[in-house]
Amino acid sequence: MRRNSRRVTLIAVLVALLVSSPIGTAKAVTTSAASINQVLEWNQIFIDTLIATNTANSSSQRLGAIVHTSIFDAYNGIQRRYTPLFVPGPAPRGASRRAAVIAAAHTALVGLFPSRRSSLDASYAASLAALTDDGEEDGKSLERGLAWGAEVAHAVLGWRATDGFGASYPPFNGGTAVGQWRPTPPLFGPMSAQGLAFTEMFVLANNTQFDPGPPRILTSATYTADFNAVKALGRSTGSTRTEDQSALAVFWEGNASVHWNQAANQMARANDLSMSDSNRLLALLNIAMADTAFTTWGGKRFYGSVANEVTWRPVTSIPVAETDGNPDTTADPAWLPLINTPSHPEYPAGHPGLNGAAATVLLTHFHGPQSFTLTTGQTSRTYTTIAQARSDGNNARVWGGMHYPSTVAISDAEGEAIVNYINLNSMQRLSGRDNDDDEEDRDGGRQSRGRR
Repeated sequence: MRRNSRRVTLIAVLVALLVSSPIGTAKAVTTSAASINQVLEWNQIFIDTLIATNTANSSSQRLGAIVHTSIFDAYNGIQRRYTPLFVPGPAPRGASRRAAVIAAAHTALVGLFPSRRSSLDASYAASLAALTDDGEEDGKSLERGLAWGAEVAHAVLGWRATDGFGASYPPFNGGTAVGQWRPTPPLFGPMSAQGLAFTEMFVLANNTQFDPGPPRILTSATYTADFNAVKALGRSTGSTRTEDQSALAVFWEGNASVHWNQAANQMARANDLSMSDSNRLLALLNIAMADTAFTTWGGKRFYGSVANEVTWRPVTSIPVAETDGNPDTTADPAWLPLINTPSHPEYPAGHPGLNGAAATVLLTHFHGPQSFTLTTGQTSRTYTTIAQARSDGNNARVWGGMHYPSTVAISDAEGEAIVNYINLNSMQRLSGRDNDDDEEDRDGGRQSRGRR
């Protein structure tokens, strides 16, 4: 009785906070707590936070992996269905899984986005206020769940605080050898987001485990085809692109973590995935994208430092093609790309690696047509297949004049390989936990099963 009294008091306080605070992402809830999937709820809050803060794509994958490692281990430390990612548990006996998810997500997001504390606190209050009596019969505790979720998130934040991402590194400007990357217009700045090349992995052993190997050589038929394709398709004016391809190039320049989390969240809801399945899906998605980004930037930094590797951007190579030793490439001194070239080596490619990783995760979980809507700024695109989104996102790098087709293909394959490895070697089913779906949402009511 005393435990129930404390619970009612806590809920009353949270409701009062909700009424007196501006509501951020989480809206007033009219459905029962049993119908709410808190993993998807807080994944949406993460997406909204990336958008509200205009977070750079280069930072977003690591942030997503931190948030969803926290959520995964908080939920899994209570459910004990999979091998943990970082915090092994077990959680305090009887802790509420749903409360743990809310606390883990909120704690991680506040730690990563302190300027958004007010909005995140309001979302936290709304989320907990919706978590009314959920039919628990075996002593699960809201308070214990909140404490456990916060503990897990603090542990994950502490781990990643020294992962190398935020350290200071000497500026890297590539070199002037023919074919080698060097700073590009309009800013001619050093390599951006260099910390990604030195960041500790989440699951992979290191950033060379899935090294894509060296790029094509300047005199190869592959380079000739690459050069001529981007020269025709990627130029700012006089291109052979269609109007829609031009629009897609701009659209897919948007944040890959926003795009692919939007897709995953919408598909999980449409396919009625359970909290446990949603939890593993989103952890796999965000961790695979992070380890792919670290692998890609490690490759950029290494191959960009090697004078005889072809890592220069089209904006560099096309105007000076007379120097490349390839008789089948012709210079165009006035050539400029549709989209300003990002300041890092061309090989391997960031967005295509992320597209390959994310699409592979989703194709592993969902089959057949899937409808989802992605946004970049005020622009939206609705897709009915994962494959089409992947194709558009990859081709957009050529249409935008930033990448060569062979780099795009190799980078997409790198992301796919990383997902397949993580899926088979991390978050694995524990022995004897294969048939416990009936227990999965006991602390939330309705059981829902999604396609695995």
